[in-house]
Amino acid sequence: MNGATPPRRQEQAPEASAASAAERTPTAVDACAEEHFERWLALHPDEATILGRSGVETEYADYSPAGREAVAALNRETLAALEELEPADAVDEVTVHALRERLGLELELHATGRTELNNLASVPQEVRMVPELMPQSSPQDFAHLAGRLQNLPAALEGWWESLLASRAAGHVPAARQIRAVIEQSRSYAAADGALSTFVDAARQAGVDDAAVTAVRAGAAAAAAGYERLADRLAEDLLPTAPQADAVGVEHYRLASRVFTGTELDLEETYRWGLEELESIVARQRKVAERIRPGADVAEARRILDADPARRLEGTEALQDWMQRRSDEAVAALSGAHFDIPAPMDVLECRIAPTQDGGVYYTGPSDDFSRPGRMWWSVPPEDTSFTTWAETTTVYHEGVPGHHLQIGTATLVKDRLNSWRRHGCHVSGFAEGWALYAEQLMDELGFLADAGDELGMLDMQRMRAARVVFDIGVHCGFEAPEALGGGVWTPEQGREFLREHLPISEAQQEFEFVRYLGWPGQAPSYKVGQRVFEQLRAERRAAEGEAFDLPAFHTELLQLGMVGLDTLRLAVGPRDGASPGAR
Repeated sequence: MNGATPPRRQEQAPEASAASAAERTPTAVDACAEEHFERWLALHPDEATILGRSGVETEYADYSPAGREAVAALNRETLAALEELEPADAVDEVTVHALRERLGLELELHATGRTELNNLASVPQEVRMVPELMPQSSPQDFAHLAGRLQNLPAALEGWWESLLASRAAGHVPAARQIRAVIEQSRSYAAADGALSTFVDAARQAGVDDAAVTAVRAGAAAAAAGYERLADRLAEDLLPTAPQADAVGVEHYRLASRVFTGTELDLEETYRWGLEELESIVARQRKVAERIRPGADVAEARRILDADPARRLEGTEALQDWMQRRSDEAVAALSGAHFDIPAPMDVLECRIAPTQDGGVYYTGPSDDFSRPGRMWWSVPPEDTSFTTWAETTTVYHEGVPGHHLQIGTATLVKDRLNSWRRHGCHVSGFAEGWALYAEQLMDELGFLADAGDELGMLDMQRMRAARVVFDIGVHCGFEAPEALGGGVWTPEQGREFLREHLPISEAQQEFEFVRYLGWPGQAPSYKVGQRVFEQLRAERRAAEGEAFDLPAFHTELLQLGMVGLDTLRLAVGPRDGASPGAR
């Protein structure tokens, strides 16, 4: 398919094609990006493990203030080096734009002195997830695992130092988030907690007693590290923590740019979120009528929930259903709508060892020896699941969502440097694509069943509600009249989410705390989807009957993950306009 690289801004020979793009010779800009990424990985050995690299199997990054400053120094050096380089082609133009945008934002964040703490994406959760992605078969594998678990407390220790430095700079996380991380840390350290699963894995692998003992000792050391962290958070940080959750407009603008790669008009986006939510609810009412004439949305959900053909009992049944649905999607889409070559056609679906309530994707190793994986973290009280509500989640996390997006970037080594493939992370692109993928599957007829369509709309509705909740609460905007108006309060937010998030009580609580502690991230899904849909409409209008949707998707996915301004630079209207000017 055409579109292996973004359009050039200078004259291009007519014979330039996808084939020639595949033979692209690395440039000086690529060398700069590669050097940056290699130096960054040296500072983040746990990320090297996620990529499947060997040689640093037991180490973690330095999360202390000194470690954070080392990363900032690297970013400054790379930005200075870029000033001496000229892009050689369109790929370079995108790389330079993305590097300047991402590294510049990281330096702005670093300058604030803040250390983030929340219930989903801060250091305590991230360092625990790394061992899950390590090989767990041979005695050597478990020796590495034991070593990393032994080193986990030091990673938490460095992070604690950064939390104290953040407090000294005047930034203490909200009390609600601290309490959540205390609870998580104690749950990880419990005798039957997430850390205990590594000992179980060693036993089940049949390795010798010495290897099992080493893993048990490592898990015990990690558990002690989490217990110590929980005690410190409770005794030293919680008493000084603010009760207010909102971060205010100034910090929210910065956080929003980090997650989207663009400067949002927050008031316009808030109004748009309310309009989008209203539109989705209206569409749901029409689908409910298809399920049973005269039924409202709530009744339609009850009818679907009562259908035994749409119900799964237990996590084993959930995992089996996820895998089957995922495999069917790969088979149906490959060749017809997307290019899904081996080894990208393998996606593993697993139940996560944690019980927090989230669903997430982890990418393949760089050589695909470890495949991409979809994980479902099931709260202990959730034992029954409905397929109509979850089909769209499989498409979001798997194919054509995150797995296709991340897997494609991993695969195109012949045209993108390593930083573009693995080092550039933007939620607005990744989550925007995954939400776009859900809607696309409806357009392609994969959600023709009224129940599956209602489930997809439930998830779209949830993401639209998050735009409203997240921006409204953190920026102090006016709450809808239906909630009593006035400046948003967390209590209004909880009521609002309860109305629009059709998930279990345990999942609702997790999501409620997540949005309050991770400002700017939740709206990036809908914001990114909006941009993907705008770009498709613009390209279709410009090309008319020549527009090729599968080729357009290939062009998007072969960019890697970039900010939304950079995305517009790469694939927006080809009129030479600057990013963000359209």
